[in-house]
Amino acid sequence: NRENNARNGFDAPLKMTPQLAWQGLTHPRWVLGTLAREIAARGMPHFENMESVQGPPLFSRDLVRSKIARDELGWDHIRFIRDIWPGKLVVKGILDVADARLAADAGCDGVIVSNHGGRQLDGVVSPLAVLPEIRAALPETVVMFDSGVRRGTDVLKAIMLGADFVFVGRPFLYAAAVHGAPGVVHAANLLRDEIDRDMALLGITTPLAARDHSPVPLPG
Repeated sequence: NRENNARNGFDAPLKMTPQLAWQGLTHPRWVLGTLAREIAARGMPHFENMESVQGPPLFSRDLVRSKIARDELGWDHIRFIRDIWPGKLVVKGILDVADARLAADAGCDGVIVSNHGGRQLDGVVSPLAVLPEIRAALPETVVMFDSGVRRGTDVLKAIMLGADFVFVGRPFLYAAAVHGAPGVVHAANLLRDEIDRDMALLGITTPLAARDHSPVPLPG
């Protein structure tokens, strides 16, 4: 149950409530600059990634959050996809060495160590805690990482622990919600500058050098 979404008014179907109306009235810049501009340019926003086709409109009386029968999926489906899909295949949500090996054995080109930002099950293990052992188990497979990345130091920590690539989610979503594309560019610049500054403080010049970085012992 996503009680926090319901408390914040983000539920399916979206209902016009006094709280939602107040949010709109007190944030005219977002209402006019983001929502109204989107409606004027492309029409009513839809839930684009809810299904394999375009989802229902944002304001829908009969919208029901889809679970897409995820509880019926298994590794046989991954192997089937591998057989029919000639491109790169990546599985996201790996938190266990055994699952990481199953993904590699099924022909996946890479895995993303992730708990989806803790928004699915809030009691699962931290991806950063299991990243090193998954990296060790899959030395020839691309291992990527996300969940909880907020600062440049978070990116470098993940790389130091074995990630080949680090994804950032909510900071960019917040930036987009506040100020659209310019907000995302600003957030990206902040993150880039932090990584650059943090590398300088570590005495390295490239992010991947962080993996081989170790503290210099003090004299004597």
